[in-house]
Amino acid sequence: MKKLVLPLLSLLMLGCGDDTLPKPKGYLRLEYPNAVYEKAIVPLPFSFDKNKLADPIKTVKSSGNTNGIDIKYSSLKATIYLTYKAVKNDNIDSLLRDAQNLTQKHTIKADEISQKEFLRPNDNVFGMLYEIGGNAASQSQFYVTDSTKHFLSGSLYFYAKPNYDSIYPASEYLKKDIKRIMESVQWKNE
Repeated sequence: MKKLVLPLLSLLMLGCGDDTLPKPKGYLRLEYPNAVYEKAIVPLPFSFDKNKLADPIKTVKSSGNTNGIDIKYSSLKATIYLTYKAVKNDNIDSLLRDAQNLTQKHTIKADEISQKEFLRPNDNVFGMLYEIGGNAASQSQFYVTDSTKHFLSGSLYFYAKPNYDSIYPASEYLKKDIKRIMESVQWKNE
């Protein structure tokens, strides 16, 4: 028995060295490529710049004077939905009201909704950008118009249950693309 106790005791002494330390907390690090923009030519009376990271644009024909464009970001699991409507018969008030009401529907889940006015009078582009904080279905909504012929509205949606902390980095990246769309919209003279 003594022969067995002495080797076990010495092995036990050698096994007790450095103190064990817990792993430091890790944080998710998401990096997105720098945005490279190109002119998106669509079969509608406007053009704009789109990020090359986005998939090819899909144009969706809707009813009447309404057309849709889907700018899908497969790698981010998100889509910016654009809706174009022609301004006719003084319907600008109802178009503006509809865009604002669509944003207000998110107040149920939103922590905050901030709005930023957008003006490019030299290019006849006027609009509003709504940034929605919290676990709302859409993190950004916007519209631009010339108030006489053209009205373009857009919204950002992710293919996931809204969890603000998880989608925040992608949302911030895509808000820059939305701002670029607003800054680069050019109405076509027909």
